[in-house]
This record gives sequence, C-alpha cells and structure tokens, in this order.
Amino acid sequence: MTFLIGLLEIFVTLAACGTVAQAQPAKISRIAYLSGSSIISSNTEAFQQGLRDLGYIEGKNIVIEWRFADGNRDRQRALAAELVRLKVDVIVASGGWDTRAAKEVTSTIPIVMAQTDDPVASGFVASLAHPGGNITGLSTLSPELSGKRLELLKEVVPKLSRVAVFGTSSSPGDAPVLNETKLVGDALGVNIQYIDVLSSKDFDSAFRTAAKGRAEAVLWLVSGSVDSGHKAKIAELAIKSRLPTIYERQSYVSDGGLMSYGVNLADLNRRAATYVDKILKGAKPADLPVEQPTRFEFIINLKAAKQIELTIPPNVLVRGDRVIK
Repeated sequence: MTFLIGLLEIFVTLAACGTVAQAQPAKISRIAYLSGSSIISSNTEAFQQGLRDLGYIEGKNIVIEWRFADGNRDRQRALAAELVRLKVDVIVASGGWDTRAAKEVTSTIPIVMAQTDDPVASGFVASLAHPGGNITGLSTLSPELSGKRLELLKEVVPKLSRVAVFGTSSSPGDAPVLNETKLVGDALGVNIQYIDVLSSKDFDSAFRTAAKGRAEAVLWLVSGSVDSGHKAKIAELAIKSRLPTIYERQSYVSDGGLMSYGVNLADLNRRAATYVDKILKGAKPADLPVEQPTRFEFIINLKAAKQIELTIPPNVLVRGDRVIK
C-alpha cells in the first residue's frame, strides 16, 4: 500500500508539473523596424512575408515596433533611442542612416541591416565575413553598382563626356561610391562633376549647377532619407533639364524617371527576416556574415525617354528587366 501511495504521489506531482509547463505562455519576441523614410509598403510587406515564411506571426509569437522618421534625421535618432528603451530583441535598420542611428544608441541589442551601401567603409562591421560586433545583415554593393550605372549611361549616350553625380556627402558610404564612380569614369573617358544634395531644398539648384557645368547626364545617388517622397519632382526636374538620369531604385522610374539599375530592395528586406530568425534562436550578429545581393533589376521608362527626345539603343533595351511604354 505504501508503495502504491508513493507512486500516486509521484504521478500527481508529475501531472502538476505538466500542467504548469503547459500553462507557460510562449515567448513573444519584440522586433523593431526603423526607417528614416516614410512607410515603404513593398519593403515592409516583403519583410513581414519573410517572417511569416519562417513561422512568425504578429500578435502570436512576435510584436513589431514600426518607426518611420519621414526624412527627419533628428527624429531618426530619437526613434532609435526609443526602441532601445523598449528593450526590443532586435532592431532591423532599413538603410545606412538607420543603421548609424541605431549604432549610436546601442552596442548590445542586435542590429540587422536590411540594406547598406558599404558596411565596412561605413564602420558598421569589421568585415563582411566576420562582422565582429552587434551589427550584421545585407549590403547593396552600391560602390560597384554605381560604376555599372555609369556604363549604362555611356551606352545610352555614346558621346557622353561629362556626368553630374548627385550625392549626399554626409551619408554613410557616399565617399567609396564616389571613388568607384570616378575610377569607372576615368576608364570610360567621362569627367565626373560631384554635386552635394543635403536636403530636398537643394534639388532645383543641383540641376541648375549641373546645367551650368555642361553635364550631359546625371547619376542620382542622393540618400533615401533626403529624397523620400520627392521622386516625381526629381523626375520632372531631370526631364525639364533634358538630362538623361539613372537612379538606384525602380521606384524613381515608376514615378517618371528614365532608368534605374540596382538591387531588388524588397528581396533584401525579405532576406533580413532570416537574420532576425537566427538571432532570436541564439545566434550572435558578430558570427553571421554580411550577405551581398543576388538579384538586380534594370528598368527603362520609354515615356521619359520620349520626353527628352532620347532613343534607347536596341542592345540596351533588350537587357531591361522591365520596360515602361
């Protein structure tokens, strides 16, 4: 009888422990998404889809803290500090400025770069293979791609000899991008005129400066936090100035720009979710190599070409991933 009573007590104890274990709520991870721009649906939706593909559902096992600075640099830093105070598990930085803002306020919370021009040159990671700190994620290969954009401009305007490069000197990665562009320019026999665009107020004067400098085309590399929400105006100014202009992202072409060549940002945001997953499962950013893009897009807008009386050569046209007619 004593033996049976002992077994019964053990059974009751184990059952009680099982009940307690089952009653334990699943951990809900808190993820932050920081963007210096306004809401970019294609990117944020891709990030959310990436999380869903990995089994993360908002309200069930994750909470996403969305923060958008709408181009306000001071607000960007304040939002990054706010996320640190919320003690989020990981911060996803939409761009280079977002990564810098997050880096300035925390050295412990993991930061995932959804896209950054050159994370090594920007001082975010020690190397692509071994980040070494609390930051990892994805690079856009912007320095290399800027050279490719210049080559495309040369193909579209065969006699091209002078290009105005619109950049943002205070932007992370601006210097290496400009250096690469100059190297390719030297090889192509194209002179580079750098024009600094620090705010949307500089757009009109930048195009006037390009015209005075006898630029024959424009390479637009302005920081996304500067030109956010102004793409249609930029395209209008380029057409008014009759300057063939190539951009980094397809959104410029969708808003009336001539051409774009660059990475698929939605794909990068989707892939950023895999970093979040690994970090939530215990991986350290320092041990997760920075990935480089695998998908590139060349978009051509024939409507814009017609407005400036530019003929896109057939050998360039056939390479377009998308042609707007």
